[in-house]
Amino acid sequence: MRTLAEHQRDVDALLEPMFAGLGTRSELLPIDDPLLSGRVSAADLTAATDLPQFENSQMDGYAVRTEDFAHRPEGVQNQAGAAGSTRLFVGAVTAAGDPPATHSPGFAVPVMTGAPIPVGADAVIPIEQADPPRFIALHDTGERTASVRFAAPPPAGQFIRRRGEDLQSGSIVLRAGGRITPARIGLLAAAGISTVPVRPQPRVLLITTGDELTPPGEPLTPGKITDASTPLLAAALHEVGARVTTERVPDEPSRLLTALHELAAEHDLVVTSGGISAGAFEVVREALDPLGVTFASIAVQPGGPQGWGTLSLDGAQVPVLCFPGNPVSSALSLELFLLPHLRRYAGQPASLPITHLPLAHAIDSPAHKHQVRRGRLDADGRVHLGAPGSHLLADLAEAEVLAHIPLGVSHLPADTPIEVWRLSV
Repeated sequence: MRTLAEHQRDVDALLEPMFAGLGTRSELLPIDDPLLSGRVSAADLTAATDLPQFENSQMDGYAVRTEDFAHRPEGVQNQAGAAGSTRLFVGAVTAAGDPPATHSPGFAVPVMTGAPIPVGADAVIPIEQADPPRFIALHDTGERTASVRFAAPPPAGQFIRRRGEDLQSGSIVLRAGGRITPARIGLLAAAGISTVPVRPQPRVLLITTGDELTPPGEPLTPGKITDASTPLLAAALHEVGARVTTERVPDEPSRLLTALHELAAEHDLVVTSGGISAGAFEVVREALDPLGVTFASIAVQPGGPQGWGTLSLDGAQVPVLCFPGNPVSSALSLELFLLPHLRRYAGQPASLPITHLPLAHAIDSPAHKHQVRRGRLDADGRVHLGAPGSHLLADLAEAEVLAHIPLGVSHLPADTPIEVWRLSV
């Protein structure tokens, strides 16, 4: 049998040209397209403007000149009995969205959060620190008709957001290959970027085979089962950014070949589920073996039967990965051989979080296979493993970790540390 590492290397080599080809293309999405989140930038993106774009107030308060606190203008005096305090006249209000005003000496200008700092002012005093602690004479036009008192002078620059302190025009906002998150979308929009070139999503044709399969929601007749593989695999592929087309075909090689001729050339990758083992109706093996696809047994449980190669159909060269038909085997094959590539391309960590935790109980494993078991963690962080059967879909659905028992190991006692991959649950 081939080892897990050997098969992973061959799959890596198979998929490398596909991802290289995808990297030469891009598509343009508007910044307010909800489908932009989760995509990957296809180019370096630079800021078209400073952030902030102008000096503005961090608080609702009064814009002042600190110089006025050291040298009070004529006609502005301390209130009797309030030694050390400063009284300034109230100027016309500046709100968010107003153009910058010009600050006059001896005045305190009401400014709202986000409003431009009047030219000449160099500090903002929060409204709570004013006397009275509320805005007055907001419609004043600059005449000395109202005043406000402050107990202490502010430091220069207090509560002023400086132009460009967050981001400067021309600087790189997001590098090529960066994952586009909601927060980064907000930054890109604020930086004046209205459209974003993104990597194209890999187009995956997912073909599930089997005469026994019935689409979900349809009544079952004797001997039939509901197809769980198609929705499971399609969801897993979609989660890592693939654009998935699904197709179910019966155990007839001609039907499979027809589907491939009709659909494969429009996709970047073909993934099949079922029909590659040693049974009498292995439709995928029968149809694709003559086309040069390789089938072999991998020293992995579950997921031993595997197929891989390149399909030459109607002038198109399309890589194909063939997984076993059991939903658990297909899901674990997807995780072992394909999802890391798709995550990396989508700007996500390629691997699931890996750690080593102690077993809660002794286990046995076939020494000639690398076994992947599903498990849960107890309150002490020990791993409880379920049965190894590849048909146990409920076991997979409830799993918190994938536990790896390596090749050559037949028994592990309780408390032995083992490698586990943390699943998102």
